[in-house]
Amino acid sequence: MIPITYLRLTCLSKMASTAFYSTLTKRTMAYKSAISLETLYPNSSLKLTTPSFTPDPKEKFSGFIPMEKLVITYSASSGPGGQNVNKVHTKVDLRFKLSEADWLHPDIKEKLLELHGKKLSKEGYLIIRSDTTRSQQLNLADCLQKLRNMIRDAAVTKREPAPETQERIRQRHLKAARLRVAQKREESHHRELRRPPTVVDL
Repeated sequence: MIPITYLRLTCLSKMASTAFYSTLTKRTMAYKSAISLETLYPNSSLKLTTPSFTPDPKEKFSGFIPMEKLVITYSASSGPGGQNVNKVHTKVDLRFKLSEADWLHPDIKEKLLELHGKKLSKEGYLIIRSDTTRSQQLNLADCLQKLRNMIRDAAVTKREPAPETQERIRQRHLKAARLRVAQKREESHHRELRRPPTVVDL
């Protein structure tokens, strides 16, 4: 027969453990980080939206690329990666028709056609691909960065140097050419001196 004190002790220990775990659970559920979204943005509905962007008309290219104007497709990436390569489509193919890109400045479109005209497809699409990583989003970001670099390179206008600067450059080139010819003549003369005498010389 089990003593009554033993039963009392068992019941008390179970009640204490249940109260401890319930208190711990309440504390865990009630805890909120100081950098939680509700703390940082108390009046926000926490809905993620893309903000509207109005480009500056004074700038040829502000860095903004409208995603709805691009044709983006995904495919299986090549290279090592095991069977996961055949399952996940991480390769990004970004293209847009350069002649119909109304979001680009006409000067930039003309320069892009001059610099990358050979890369255009038969339909007039400028194609940019990326499969450097195994992440679809990172490859998309890489394509967009390549496109931004191409546009920024095309947006740079080279200034013509002043006539005085052109004359200085021409004088430097002439001086370098004369120095090069003088050095060749001196080296040729030293080679002639190192040659052994021939029968004709004797």
